[in-house]
Amino acid sequence: MKTDRLIGILSILMKKDKVTAPELAKVFEVSPRTILRDVETLSRAGIPIRASQGAGGGISIMENYRLDRALLTDRDMRAILSGLRSLNSVSASREYARLMEKISPGASGTPPGSQHILIDLASWYKEDLAGKIETLLDAIDRRRTAAFHYTSPAGEGDRMIEPYHLVFQWSSWYVWGFCLSRQDFRLFKLNRMTALTVGEGFSPREAPLPDLSGDRVFPANFQLKMRVAGRYKWRLLEAYGPASFTVAETGDCLFSAAFTDRDQALSWALSFQGEAELLSPEDLRAEMQKIGEKIARCHQT
Repeated sequence: MKTDRLIGILSILMKKDKVTAPELAKVFEVSPRTILRDVETLSRAGIPIRASQGAGGGISIMENYRLDRALLTDRDMRAILSGLRSLNSVSASREYARLMEKISPGASGTPPGSQHILIDLASWYKEDLAGKIETLLDAIDRRRTAAFHYTSPAGEGDRMIEPYHLVFQWSSWYVWGFCLSRQDFRLFKLNRMTALTVGEGFSPREAPLPDLSGDRVFPANFQLKMRVAGRYKWRLLEAYGPASFTVAETGDCLFSAAFTDRDQALSWALSFQGEAELLSPEDLRAEMQKIGEKIARCHQT
């Protein structure tokens, strides 16, 4: 991508006194003519770049600019590399690793001691996930439809979308696109997709950004109150934070949180293996008792 290349060229010029167009062309795998056009673009953006011809010539940032070379500070560079390294964790190619090498040689290997933020965006299904991300990025870049089989709590079926954005949210990857069967924009979870393929081209439509606010995606339909054994305090902290419970004198945790649907609420209550009492709402408490009786009957010997 041109933007990536411009950043890489600028980074090299800020580290070296002078470099030739053929040298830059080799690094970025483009022609010297393309490099010269990039240099012209940087000049128009206000970067004082000088190009000289002949023996000893080359491309450099003007000498009087060297006192203000800190366009990117060390902290800026660490932040950029952290972002690239996190994307590299879910890449099926070496695209981001190559970009790191262009910006800072050796950066694609073991993070240096100054790199204090390490982000891995992969899931347990890293190999499968990376392939899906690459396929969807290709479809987005080339404006082509994406077809897949989708499985969700509401059922399963084949879908075809016009993909517009990849989204990492709530510890999972999603694609935001226009669903041709629903004739509306939808968010699809990548881990629920199988048989993903790229289809025919489409004319892009005006695509709103997804509303990823918690209230919009996870509406608070069921307010659950529970008494949970104190040894599960770590789970409450991890899933819903310290404001979701208080600790009683007995050591038990009095937990309260909103859930999107009944199944989600009941699954959460059952996950404590009988060491949580569902206090309210009353109808879910009664259903919890029925589920417990059903489990007991299934396991009678």
